[in-house]
Amino acid sequence: MKRQSRILASIGLPLFLASASFAQQVNTYGTAATLSGVNAASESSVRNADDFVPMTRSERAAHYVHALFGSEAFVLSAAHAGVSQLRNSPHEWDQGAEGFGRRYGNAYAQRIIGQTIENGLAFGLHEDNRYFRSGKRGIGRLGYAVTSAFLARHYDGTRYISFSAIGGAAGSAFISRAWQPRSISSMGSGARSFGIGMGVRVGLNIGREFLPNWIGKFLQ
Repeated sequence: MKRQSRILASIGLPLFLASASFAQQVNTYGTAATLSGVNAASESSVRNADDFVPMTRSERAAHYVHALFGSEAFVLSAAHAGVSQLRNSPHEWDQGAEGFGRRYGNAYAQRIIGQTIENGLAFGLHEDNRYFRSGKRGIGRLGYAVTSAFLARHYDGTRYISFSAIGGAAGSAFISRAWQPRSISSMGSGARSFGIGMGVRVGLNIGREFLPNWIGKFLQ
């Protein structure tokens, strides 16, 4: 009972605080506007940096919903679970369909936490973590893609360190230790999970920068 209470408290409070701003957005602009924004988010291609326009509140809400329920969320969670299954990590969850189900649920729960914290902080700090292609040529594109994982745009288009992206990845990694089995419940395991999460973010940005537009659209 004590462990369950700790899990609920560690998950529920950050999610409540981070998601409170989105309730105001939905109430202000309406469900119909949010749902239409979700469709637009799922259909948009990868944009260039010169095309940057700050998101409205309804677009931010739609971006958050798409991050939770778009195709990327389910595919990346399945990939995460598949890699963990191959590594038999954590070993307490065993193999087979039940083991994969636990790992998938874990991966998707971490995404919900990370995206809720990230989008909530981004709204409060006026950060925009969407990826925009550099429009550059040569090796500069790679450097731009890598650094974009750690930077966010503000309303004027300037880029600074993204407290929301880093905070979301950290929150996902460390809050999820609350329900992990003993073998990966330590803070050290949380730190490794954080590093892997940021590494995945870098890899996705490289794909968005270099892959054909129809593939980059899926990763957006």
